[in-house]
Amino acid sequence: MGKTKNDLILRAARGESVERTPVWVMRQAGRVLAPYREVRQKAGSFIQLVKNPELAAEVTIQPVDILGVDAAILFSDILVIPEAMGLPYTMDEGRGPWFEHTIRSANDMNRLTNGSVVEHLQYVTDAVRLIRRELDGRVPLIGFAGAPWTIFCYMVEGRGSKTFSLSRAMLQRDPKLAHALLSRIADATIAYLKAQVEAGAQMLQLFDSWAGILNHDVYQMFIMPYMQKICDAMRDTVPMTVFAKGAFFALQDLGALSCHTIGLDWHTSADWARSQVGPNKTLQGNLDPAVLYGSTDQIKLATRKMLQEFGPQRHIANLGHGVYPDIEADHLKCFIDTVKEYQYQ
Repeated sequence: MGKTKNDLILRAARGESVERTPVWVMRQAGRVLAPYREVRQKAGSFIQLVKNPELAAEVTIQPVDILGVDAAILFSDILVIPEAMGLPYTMDEGRGPWFEHTIRSANDMNRLTNGSVVEHLQYVTDAVRLIRRELDGRVPLIGFAGAPWTIFCYMVEGRGSKTFSLSRAMLQRDPKLAHALLSRIADATIAYLKAQVEAGAQMLQLFDSWAGILNHDVYQMFIMPYMQKICDAMRDTVPMTVFAKGAFFALQDLGALSCHTIGLDWHTSADWARSQVGPNKTLQGNLDPAVLYGSTDQIKLATRKMLQEFGPQRHIANLGHGVYPDIEADHLKCFIDTVKEYQYQ
């Protein structure tokens, strides 16, 4: 597909020398950009937008054109995996995702399909190919998936939750069933990520959005084996980032994974993260998204402070979570421009 002109993020992930810190933003293709809202309206719904390769490609590339980020990230949704496994979902504008059927018992596991998830997700791989063609080597394309625990939570609860108590209860009451479901999710995720790479994804990110609701022992026992299985399976493909929000307690474990980059939320300092994961991992993050509500002077000050703390190498600048939908696009661009213009002392 040709050489990538701006490969800063790939080199930073691999620990190679970079001229400046690369920057991208989680949820950069989203409501913060007016052109995205226009495409979303044309699609009819979020799910219809996800399933339309041409429109998904269009919104994936928008932040590259508008914001000047150093990578595009595939516009999709982590919940395409449970849907491909046999649990379709709807997206309620006010309440988020909702699953009519859930996995609460061994019998419920029979709802899951034994077919190939990749066949069900051709619209994603079609979008990846189209994006790579349209990007024409300007910046790399990041593919992604939800981590097994986060997907497990939605498949068990059927919706978002503050506590995910049904999911946590299953770990305690029926660990055999929990491991069986986590294993099925991990296998599906590996197949899905490999298909994204085959289609042209040049980097991957594994999102464990609900990692922080578990304690260290439970995360080690139930979740880390499946994170390791996925990272090991993808080891020889493209650089992989693991972002486990709230899992500061597991940084040493995450640092031992065969991935290239550890994503950090805004609660975790650069020094602490480096002391936990060691010198051989790239760190990604971790400006508090709420900083972008401040003035441009405040944004520049906080961004420069973050860059100084992480240093010029083995760092990919990002927010500590996805950009909030009511952030002004100009403030987001101020963050990105500040990173790109920064000169280390």
